[in-house]
Amino acid sequence: MLGRLNHVALAVPDLVAASAAYRNTLGARVGEPQALPEHGVTVVFVDVGNTKIELLEPLGEGSPIAAFLEKNPSGGMHHLCYEVEDILAARDQLKAAGARVLADGNPKIGAHGKPVLFLHPKDFFGTLIELEQS
Repeated sequence: MLGRLNHVALAVPDLVAASAAYRNTLGARVGEPQALPEHGVTVVFVDVGNTKIELLEPLGEGSPIAAFLEKNPSGGMHHLCYEVEDILAARDQLKAAGARVLADGNPKIGAHGKPVLFLHPKDFFGTLIELEQS
């Protein structure tokens, strides 16, 4: 079911500072900020060759990233994103196996313009999992 690791997402308290650290200190290729109001975040993707790092900053009230940063003020790893060929088939297989799909269980369009779903971290050893249709 799982394809390649698409990205590792890091919640950050300051997107500009985090982008600068990846660009200037680590020498990475850093994209432009992208607001995703339907997900309550602004994202920047950092290309590290074999995968990406997604930097997440809260956007608007009620952002899930704001709650994460309240508990982790310096930021930290938020989720892992894996590609799947057929997101609906993956969802149905996971639900049949007892995994919990977050929200209403229907895919939303993510930052790459593709359908995404999130799986409950308690079902995956404390790690929030995002699935993105490849």
